[in-house]
Amino acid sequence: MTESTLVALRSTLLWASLATVLVMLPGALLAYALARFEFFGKRVLSTVAGLPLVLPPTAVGYLLLRLLSSDGPLGRETLGIDLDILLTWKAVVLACAVMSAPLVIRTARVSFEGVDPRYEGMARTLGHGPVATFFQYTLPMASRGLIAAVILGFTRAMGEFGATIIIAGNIPGRTQTLATAIFSAQQAGQDAEADFLLVIALLVGFGAIFTTEYLSRKPIAAAAR
Repeated sequence: MTESTLVALRSTLLWASLATVLVMLPGALLAYALARFEFFGKRVLSTVAGLPLVLPPTAVGYLLLRLLSSDGPLGRETLGIDLDILLTWKAVVLACAVMSAPLVIRTARVSFEGVDPRYEGMARTLGHGPVATFFQYTLPMASRGLIAAVILGFTRAMGEFGATIIIAGNIPGRTQTLATAIFSAQQAGQDAEADFLLVIALLVGFGAIFTTEYLSRKPIAAAAR
């Protein structure tokens, strides 16, 4: 295994972790709002949040590129400052966060919807406010599903390719990830390197799916005790 491959693996773990942290809190809050409240534009918001799940990743990457280009809504000419995101590690984290967000939101939403609202109602009758009820009752009962959301989001971020290569490129030692390293190795005819990286990707994916399957089969009622 080459030094650039090791760097790509370490970088991918770091960037996927950052992307998961970036998306988890707002994703969980949005999932809770979608699971518990009715409001104007709810279906539109839910649809927009899920778009990266059905759009081609390259289309998402191109959209981000248009937003961040010099004359785009988030570009230097519009904001008056250069966010310095394109072709940097920050672009990798952004692409990973955007592409993993739908999985995080949907998994967390299902988890919150699986919590019986009567528990929350009983907590309110005992004098707990909305915030205390959320942290002391709702969150513990939904914890397994939220852990699954974190795992799936992290794994999706690790495997991201299309959007990443559009806005971050594939620069060894700078923006190269596990997915783009596999692509580079295959294109260069380095089959042994590509096979090694493929095994890593398969192991990570298998572990993630196996763990989420295990979590989904464990009762959550005990978490409320």
